Parts: sequence; structure tokens; C-alpha cells
Amino acid sequence: MLTTIGFDADDTLWQNEAFFRITQDRFTALLADHAEADHLHDRLLAAERRNLGHYGFGIKGFTLSMIETAIEVTQARVPASVIAEIMAAGREMLEHPIDLLPEARAAVEACAVSHRVLLITKGDLLDQERKLAQSGLGDLFHGVEIVSNKTASVYQSIFARHGTGADQAMMVGNSLKSDVLPAIEAGGWGVYVPHGITWALEYAEAPEGHPRYRQLESLGGLPDLVANL
Repeated sequence: MLTTIGFDADDTLWQNEAFFRITQDRFTALLADHAEADHLHDRLLAAERRNLGHYGFGIKGFTLSMIETAIEVTQARVPASVIAEIMAAGREMLEHPIDLLPEARAAVEACAVSHRVLLITKGDLLDQERKLAQSGLGDLFHGVEIVSNKTASVYQSIFARHGTGADQAMMVGNSLKSDVLPAIEAGGWGVYVPHGITWALEYAEAPEGHPRYRQLESLGGLPDLVANL
């Protein structure tokens, strides 16, 4: 019996990774005289991986990782003007208007008629609150959880607190690593809705054949999937 449906936010309900890619291209151009693009991308990804435990997920950590990478690849000779541009790029990301993905509102509205619907997202608290407020979807959710990371124990706690347990819950999202696999490990359903652009640190193999795994081409198929489980 399914009673509760959790939705991821970034790249499930609204655009996110595309803005990171645009900023990364800008970062690459700023440091073109100091490093080849592929080498710079590898160094930045290494910094992001290294800093997750310190800064968490989100734009602020990404900005700090860009600054750290710029210092490293220039051997601490990066001009202050470049640091200023990196910081400006980070602020622009934090101020970027929300761009809802197709069928996001309709899917949440349809599921909210018959189930408890939750927003479960990770990242910077202030930024995620801003995006939710601008999305216009806030009033549709029965609960909102902004967490530092998504693990099986986190899902178990959330679905116990807001619903009837993880075994009667579903998590819908674009990340196999964060949305699908830990939700299934917690005992729930995991529904993968690919976005098309996936951050390297969110890559994971799909649990093909698992009885509680489903994949949809878009959120438009979610109401029928829920109805036919």
C-alpha cells in the first residue's frame, strides 16, 4: 500500500545542473591561460569531491571549490579580479529565477489528491528555501525536508515522521545515487526520471530487475504509475 510520495527538487521539478554547467564554462574561460579545459574540469571535480564533507552540496560549496581550484592551477598567482568574477558567478547562480520542468506541477498536484506528497532535497538551506518559494509549488506539499545528504536512514526517518513508513513510500527523482538507491534500500519504491544532465558525483548504476525500481521518461507518467502499482 502506497501512502507517501517524496519528490526531489533540483533537476526533478526545476532546472539546476544546467546552470552549474554554464558557470563551469565561464570558469574554464577565466582560467584558459593557466590550464586546459579537461584538466581544469578534473581538478574542479576533485575539489568538489574533497569538499563535500566540509561545505555540503550546493552553489556555495561549488563556488568555494572553484576558488580553491583557481588557486591550485595558478600556483597561488590567480589575480584578485578572477576571484571576484568567480564570486560574482556564484552570486548570479544564487539569484537565478526558477525554471520549472515540464509536467512538474501537474504531477505533484495529481499525486497530492490521493497521497501525502513531500519535497525531499539536499543542499544549502537558504538557497533551497528560495527556490521552493519561487517555484510556486510550496503549498502542494504536506511536508518539506532539506537535508545535508540522502541516505537510507534519512529516508526511513522522513517517511516515518511524515507518512506510514518507508515500505509504504516512494521517492521520485533524477539521481539514481541520491533519490533511487537509498530509497529502495530503506524499503521503499525508487522512481528514476532522467534529466539528461547528471553531475559526475551523482552517477550510479540502475538497479535493473529490482521489484521496487521503476524508470519514467518524464513526470507525466507518474500518476498512472502510482495508480497501477
